[in-house]
Amino acid sequence: MADVELLYFPDCPNVPAAREQLARAFAAVGLAPHWTEVDMSAESVPEHARGYGSPTILIDRCEVTGVAPLGGSSCRVYAGSDLRGAPPLDVIVARLRIASDSGSAEGT
Repeated sequence: MADVELLYFPDCPNVPAAREQLARAFAAVGLAPHWTEVDMSAESVPEHARGYGSPTILIDRCEVTGVAPLGGSSCRVYAGSDLRGAPPLDVIVARLRIASDSGSAEGT
């Protein structure tokens, strides 16, 4: 099963759109939606999650659009997305499929 994380800042207006896009992506690949949410303003942010803007989706610790952490604390905008303020659905779906396929191969 893929390790999916939604990184966010509490005051970012794009977080609901990212949650919606995640739910849609899980439905598209036929998986029950499950992810961990990481409040980037908390002191306990894991090292691998630091430096990303909000919202950011990591699947198995990889940012879905391939962007590296920039060290900022700003809201993100995603070009080419069907849902403003969230990564494109097809990108999330593709990453979920890759993670699911590699998880299936490990279990055999």
